[in-house]
Amino acid sequence: MTQVVPGESEHLESVLRRFKRKVSGAGIFADMKKNRHFETPAQKRKRKEIARHKERRRLRNRRRGA
Repeated sequence: MTQVVPGESEHLESVLRRFKRKVSGAGIFADMKKNRHFETPAQKRKRKEIARHKERRRLRNRRRGA
């Protein structure tokens, strides 16, 4: 769990900024978005397959350009 302890004379805005930085660094937002809706195993396979194809295409194009 991400926690931020405010300083004695620290403004609320700076405490919130530090909290947001810690939360994004911990990857909580990405995990929350990923688990927002239930994904069937078939949908998960399809999503991962598309990601693999995109990665292969990106690597292939990078090799051609260099």
